[in-house]
Amino acid sequence: MSRRTKIGLFLLAVGALILIGALWYKSQYSMGKAEEFQVKTPEYSPKLLIATQGSAFKKALTQHVVDNFKQDAIFINVVDVSSLSKMSPTNYNAILLIHTWENWKPPIEIEEFINNSILYKDKIIVFTTSGQGTFKMDEVDAIAGESKLEDVVAFSKVIIEKLTPLLNSKMP
Repeated sequence: MSRRTKIGLFLLAVGALILIGALWYKSQYSMGKAEEFQVKTPEYSPKLLIATQGSAFKKALTQHVVDNFKQDAIFINVVDVSSLSKMSPTNYNAILLIHTWENWKPPIEIEEFINNSILYKDKIIVFTTSGQGTFKMDEVDAIAGESKLEDVVAFSKVIIEKLTPLLNSKMP
């Protein structure tokens, strides 16, 4: 076997390993689709939109926030982040975006929603999870943390404290 053939096979093997590693990482750490549901009817006011992703941590965090507000006269709409393009910030008093930092950036749906809703950024609360718990978008005031189930209560308290004044205010 010639030296050129050996180098070609080596580069091919390295490329295959990188591809396999990337596919494994994507399957291991990518988010599933979140269950979408509503609490109360849209006739209720105020209105809270929660856009999230499918993971045990995000589901527990979402449920803790929903449980806190569900006894109140508040319409709560929980959607997967993939549905954000259909949502208008003008229809909600408060918006909670829960997402994972993927490939060194937020999901495109989150980024586009925030960029398209810049006039309403005061009613948007962002919770970003990442491996180190420190990554977040520069353009928004976001809460960042790791996806540890034992931290759900502490993080949900911070989120609820930020949502409460928004839900007690009138829509513009």
